[in-house]
Amino acid sequence: MENTNKLFHTLYRKTRFMTKELNEQLQKHDLYSSQWSILYCLKINGPMTQSDIWRYLVVEAPTVTRTLVKLEESGWVKRTQGSDKRERLVSLTDKAIQHLPAVEDEVKSFEQRMVKSLSNEEKDYFFHLLNKLGTTSLEEEE
Repeated sequence: MENTNKLFHTLYRKTRFMTKELNEQLQKHDLYSSQWSILYCLKINGPMTQSDIWRYLVVEAPTVTRTLVKLEESGWVKRTQGSDKRERLVSLTDKAIQHLPAVEDEVKSFEQRMVKSLSNEEKDYFFHLLNKLGTTSLEEEE
């Protein structure tokens, strides 16, 4: 495909569509996709500093901070003093640990609906292609 504008425009549109749809699914848990991203990040990585979270998610620090404030206010995460005075360690609360399986089931169901028209081989290849985006060589993927 010569027209990368069309490729990226379609990618952005699909991403916005999936975010909107996922937000609707997560509404019953009083969560948004941006909050789910942080909760999932903490679930798979364990407690992390705020800066580790924004680097991992490739999101601006103030955006992560605002989202964490909302998650903390609603009882999903707790922030504690890190190894130095400026560092804040973020971890899941008991509420999050208890409710995350239901949220995760909801997200998995949504994801399955989004990829139902793809074969397993197509899903694997799509994953491979997404990982190649932005790299200049195959060595950088590893």
